[in-house]
Amino acid sequence: MIDFQKDYTVENDKILLRPLQNADFESLMEFSVNEPDIWKYNAFGAGGEENLRKYIDTALSNRDQSTEYPFTVIDKSENKIVGSTRFYAISNVNKTLELGYTWYGKKYQGTYVNKNSKLLLLELAFETLGFERVGFKANSNNEKSINAMKSIGCTMEGTLRNFAFDADQNRIDAVVLSILKEEWYDHVKQKLQDKINTKI
Repeated sequence: MIDFQKDYTVENDKILLRPLQNADFESLMEFSVNEPDIWKYNAFGAGGEENLRKYIDTALSNRDQSTEYPFTVIDKSENKIVGSTRFYAISNVNKTLELGYTWYGKKYQGTYVNKNSKLLLLELAFETLGFERVGFKANSNNEKSINAMKSIGCTMEGTLRNFAFDADQNRIDAVVLSILKEEWYDHVKQKLQDKINTKI
């Protein structure tokens, strides 16, 4: 289970994830202001200074309320903050959570950043915190995000019709995916590690 009062930090040779802080605002502004395409599929994105401030405030408030746990993603090769992600829809009783609100600067998309980040967070969720299921959702139009989830080993479960809306206020369907604890230990972790190692 997650202790929301505890600061969880996980890292490997490429990526470090630590709790999101107010002090990360300036570093994340670079992407927030200059890369609006990042938020195309997200009605609650962090595009622009005002939205980024609201995004961080909401994430930190939700951690205080024990409903979400946001992280800052750091590329160790550049010692640079490159994005953010979080655990949400957390049920310590049912031992389930979702992993999402993930975004990276465009330069870091499609690189080693996402797979390494997901490896570290899935290790934390399954191996350290003892969760049984990690869920994922994506706008059904966001093929890049869906393919990224499949590439780390997610199983597609179905589609939630007319689930939410995007940045342009269009109604969208949400694709639901997940990884189960037994799948993680059985094959998902090893395959993800193999994919990471082949790109070194």
